[in-house]
This record gives sequence, C-alpha cells and structure tokens, in this order.
Amino acid sequence: MGVPYVPILGLVGTDLLKRRDDMVIAADPFDGKMKTVVARALRPDIAIFHAQTADRRGNVSCGYEAEVVILAEASKHVIVTAERIVDHLTEREATGAFIPSIHVDTVALAPFGAHPAGCAGLYGPDKVHMGRYVAASTDDASFAEYLETYVVGVTDHDEYVERFVPRDWWHIVRAIGR
Repeated sequence: MGVPYVPILGLVGTDLLKRRDDMVIAADPFDGKMKTVVARALRPDIAIFHAQTADRRGNVSCGYEAEVVILAEASKHVIVTAERIVDHLTEREATGAFIPSIHVDTVALAPFGAHPAGCAGLYGPDKVHMGRYVAASTDDASFAEYLETYVVGVTDHDEYVERFVPRDWWHIVRAIGR
C-alpha cells in the first residue's frame, strides 16, 4: 500500500505492546481524543501464493476473496503459482480477488500447488495428508522427518504430485483443461 504505518483499532489496553517494538499508542491526529495502536507497515521482500488462474502477463484470479491484493501491493516482489495459466485474463473474468499484473513479477504453472490445503472451487484439503502434517508437528524430530519426505525429499513439483496427490483427484487437472 506504500504507507509507513497503519492504525489498528482494538489493541489499546492489551499487553501486546509489551512484546512488540513495531507498535505504539498514538492519539487521533484530527481530534486528539481517541487513542489507537499504530503499527509499522510491513514491507515483505517476497510474497508467494497460489491461485486458481493467472495469465502470461501476471494478471491473477485467486478464486477466493482475501487480502492477497494488499499483500501483493505491499511486497517488493510477488510470485504466484497457479492451477492454470491462460493467454489473457481480465478482472471481469476473475473469480474472487483479482490482482493486476502491475503487482506480479512472475507466474508459474503448478497443478495442485495448494496441496495438501485446498484450492477454492477446485479441490478441498487432503484430510489424510493434513492429519500426517498435524501429527508430525508435535515434535522437532517428527517434523524434520515430514519435511524430508514431503519437501526436501522430492526433486520437483511433478514428483510431489505423482507421489502425494491422491490419484482420484487427477480428473480435476483434465477438467480445467490441462
């Protein structure tokens, strides 16, 4: 968004500010009566997220309403993986949030790129895999094993899909034209 800070209502009186050095209490600059928390704006170097559709220029249809447009505007660089890439996408054709190409550096085709989570309108979360993730999250050794199996231990996205996306989901790929 390009702003140096953002006012946040509802945090005055909490102990959050004792633990955060990026927030302060400030008076309303117009009437001085109301006090609010002011947080330093975040400026991520890179934002990466998955969407339903993108075009070759970087226009993105997320398939869901979310704050991704704000994230794209705030970030120095934006990478979007998408279930499908089309030649041209307009805001009128988009489903959910639309991010114009001016905010996107690159797009990459990644069928099932949201797995094991879901992709709005196409597939839901893989409950079996999410169960494995939750179980692995209970201690460092289990989580390291999970990462080795599902992240570090695959050579690329195609191998991940081949090994871990349920076969009965593959009809989705054909249905959206890949």
